[in-house]
Amino acid sequence: MLMKNNNVFESSIRFAKAIAGQFGSNCEVVIHDLRGKNTDHSIIYIENGHVTGRTVGDGPSGIVLEALKDDSSALEDRIAYLTRTSDGRVLRSTSVYIRDVDGNVIGIMGINYDISNLIAFENSLHAFNSGNDNQSYEPEPIVTHVSDLLEDLLSKSERIIGKPTALMTKDEKMRAIKFLDDSGAFLITKSGPKVCEYYGISTYTLYSYLDEIRSTGK
Repeated sequence: MLMKNNNVFESSIRFAKAIAGQFGSNCEVVIHDLRGKNTDHSIIYIENGHVTGRTVGDGPSGIVLEALKDDSSALEDRIAYLTRTSDGRVLRSTSVYIRDVDGNVIGIMGINYDISNLIAFENSLHAFNSGNDNQSYEPEPIVTHVSDLLEDLLSKSERIIGKPTALMTKDEKMRAIKFLDDSGAFLITKSGPKVCEYYGISTYTLYSYLDEIRSTGK
């Protein structure tokens, strides 16, 4: 979403209201302001926030952290992917990057439509018509607070390695930390101490790992 005036966020809010009004109370539309790179409180506007339980002032999702990384020029809008809320509801989501006149990402408009009831109906119909085959959904999590996002990334990094942190070798911990770095985890305020505690390493060790990862691409 590229606009050539100073009212880019005002225009985005108008679109948000229109989309939410068109699709009703199951459709959340949220706007993240990334101009200050405030990862803790990126949401500046939200319609139907009850869908995910978020409000103005809440923190980012993984796609927001991706946009905050150094090179956002190659980022493309994500259309119609699956996400999930903390209470297990499945959403059909779209994320549109808001750009300034130079093409830099300065915000994100997210659309999240609750399709949980549709999926339940689809699964019932599928079971009735065709037997025991199950359709698999692997939606991405939507979190309310930035601390929840970090916890999710830490858990995901452990699952990628496939063993508890206490059993990981140095190389395995570095692979896990590279995933965290690639995911933008270290853009989250005070993430370093939590990562150190999770992996049982010192601050010095963490930054040594990061220096090696970033210099070699390991």
